[in-house]
Formats: sequence, structure tokens, C-alpha cells
Amino acid sequence: MEAINEVHLSEPGLIVVDIAAADDETAFAFHTALAAQWATTSVERTTREAGQPGVRLRCYLDLRQPITAPGDPDS
Repeated sequence: MEAINEVHLSEPGLIVVDIAAADDETAFAFHTALAAQWATTSVERTTREAGQPGVRLRCYLDLRQPITAPGDPDS
């Protein structure tokens, strides 16, 4: 994984999430669960490290923008 630096986290409430999972399906399912709660970047593919088991996925969350369910009085 690439290093996380100040450019990635330029404001309070922004988070870099590195997901390590056994397979693509699990990594994408976890990302979907995060995206149901907070604004996240879209993801299209996982990465694999040679000689290491599983896959990795990086996404960015914005905790300042909670996602509300349709019909929620706060939406």
C-alpha cells in the first residue's frame, strides 16, 4: 500500500481506510457497508501483493457527510 500523508487527510473528518480481506467479494462488501453510512470514494478494483494472501482495497471516507436513509426525517 502507498503511504498515507497529509495531502490525503487535509481536513478534520476525512479518513483513509485500508481494507485487507481474503477475497474481492469480502473487500467490496465491507466497502459497501461503509458507503451505506458515510460518503466514500468509489472503488473499482482490489490490489494483490506478490507472495501475500488476500487482497487490499483503499477508500476515503468523509465523516462530515453522513448518509441518511430515504424517508428519514433528517434527509
